[in-house]
Amino acid sequence: MRLLIADDHALFRESLRALLEARGVEVVGEAKNGKEAVALAGRLKPDIVLMDLGMPEVDGLEATRQVVTTLPGVRVVVLTASTDDEDLFEALQAGAQGYLLKDLEADSFMKLLEGALEGQPALTPELSRKILQAFSKRRQESVQEDPDALTERELDVLRLMVEGITSNRQLARRLDVTENTVKFHVRNILDKLHLHNRAQAVSVALRRKMVEPPE
Repeated sequence: MRLLIADDHALFRESLRALLEARGVEVVGEAKNGKEAVALAGRLKPDIVLMDLGMPEVDGLEATRQVVTTLPGVRVVVLTASTDDEDLFEALQAGAQGYLLKDLEADSFMKLLEGALEGQPALTPELSRKILQAFSKRRQESVQEDPDALTERELDVLRLMVEGITSNRQLARRLDVTENTVKFHVRNILDKLHLHNRAQAVSVALRRKMVEPPE
């Protein structure tokens, strides 16, 4: 296992390196901030980046997004002292393979890292339960809400379609997303409104006043 440590505390990095190397892990580098972590990950191509959250210049969340986006073969596991649920959810949404707390016992820590190397989520049972509970709660809330309600992004797409921008390429350029993302949003709009094509979507949007008509 080739591993990169990203943490702004030098003493912690040294202690962690000693632990990992004693367990046969090759520590290929250390970064003291998120910007450095992204650069080193790109150059060294480790199997796993152990990423702290609260770092200067570029924080761990943004660094995780950048690594996951640009280096799909590199897995990011957050290693932090933060027990805040929001940090947990944001880290996973950013693409982290796991979320580990710094007070974890060494044997459990190593076992979870080995699992992450195989593509398994690096999460303790307690954090897994938190995620399942949050997922269950959000699912119940979504059932109570209008299942056909358009998201903000879908409304953005619909608004542009009403303005006459209907091709995937033009929509993608205006929204700064890929054409596949546009297709996904348009398909959702048509499904939710129970329509067959974009012209119908524009007509319904204007009739129901779902978006403001162009001047």
